[in-house]
Amino acid sequence: MRLLHTSDWHLGATLGVVSRDAEHERFLKWLLGILASERVDALLIAGDIFDAASPPATAQRLYYDFLAQCHAQLPKLDVVIIGGNHDSAGRLDAPADLLNAFRVRVIGGVPRQASKSLDLDRLLVPLTDANGETAAWCVAMPFIRPFDVSASESFIQGVTALYAECFDAADRKRQPGQALVAMGHAFMVGGAVSDTERSIQRGNLDALPVELFRDDVAYVALGHLHKAQVVAGRECIRYSGSPLPLSLTERNYRHQVVVVDLDGERIAGVTPLSVPRARHLQRIPEQGAALLQDALNALRQLPDQADDQNRLPPLVAVHVQLNQPQPTLKADIDSAAEGKWAEIIAIQATYPQQDGAPLAAALNQNLPDRQPSDVFRQCYQAKYDGEPPPSLQKAFATLLEQVQQEPPPETLPSP
Repeated sequence: MRLLHTSDWHLGATLGVVSRDAEHERFLKWLLGILASERVDALLIAGDIFDAASPPATAQRLYYDFLAQCHAQLPKLDVVIIGGNHDSAGRLDAPADLLNAFRVRVIGGVPRQASKSLDLDRLLVPLTDANGETAAWCVAMPFIRPFDVSASESFIQGVTALYAECFDAADRKRQPGQALVAMGHAFMVGGAVSDTERSIQRGNLDALPVELFRDDVAYVALGHLHKAQVVAGRECIRYSGSPLPLSLTERNYRHQVVVVDLDGERIAGVTPLSVPRARHLQRIPEQGAALLQDALNALRQLPDQADDQNRLPPLVAVHVQLNQPQPTLKADIDSAAEGKWAEIIAIQATYPQQDGAPLAAALNQNLPDRQPSDVFRQCYQAKYDGEPPPSLQKAFATLLEQVQQEPPPETLPSP
């Protein structure tokens, strides 16, 4: 049978103030086509469906429209969805019974029965091949929170015990020739992270060991890390990564989904498929910060019109090096980018970093005898390496005059 592994959609995400809905819509349309052309039997979505626990209506519409189209166009497709750390377990689980009727199994949070024991019937999902026969059993484990494990165990021990119980239950259901597949949304030891992934349990101190997955597990579909990668050198344990870059630091990742072929109980092949980039993310300059004039020149060289009618305008972040505050910085950048086929999402200014110790020592000498304007000028010069502009000196003088004209606290009338 054939599986497709994806994760970390983060529907509803924004970059700056720009919505990513249009990019997600194009990805989901592409994914639907891949599911059909690759003759996929089961779609595994390994968590972080949404970017927030309370996603906007547009994000929820994308999610449900996609599931509806999957069932309409691919009625034999099995879909398995687990919750991630960004998702609301309750929100995902609420329509679970309804979605079951459309061959969509959703496990938003670790399910338990009234007796507090694991609800293994929900955690173990049969996957069927093109002939409608059960070809594999999937342990669909959602994001595990500290309260999901026993207080008498460490977090890692508790997670290992949860998976072991599920694997044992799967062994009781599996028939010869049926593969064992696992899903999870977690940080694994040695995983490569970007700046957009939230730490799991105390700054990732509880990163999970790969040994919790038994050697006879044919494939492990992981979510949480946005960079596609193999775990601990085991080709059958993978993060698919996010389908689109969620920050500038992810702009050079190879964003992909993973097609997995199973032959009986074993993995037969893994084929990553690159996701078409609906829009580029650009940083000016590529590294560090540019002088303002160099940044403005780079903006003026951006294309005036689309270089590809199938793409959205690139999102651009500008990083500039300044010696002193530039009140017209945003206006200058907006003017340079006016009419260009791009959207400015961020402007970041950096200043020369100087050691604050000499300044602190100088200010502490005879401070009561110093004039406020002298302290202001010295602080400014230490930070920006120059004299404060006349406009800023005037603003400080006005503020100082207002403060000095205020009556002392003891003369204020009682409330």
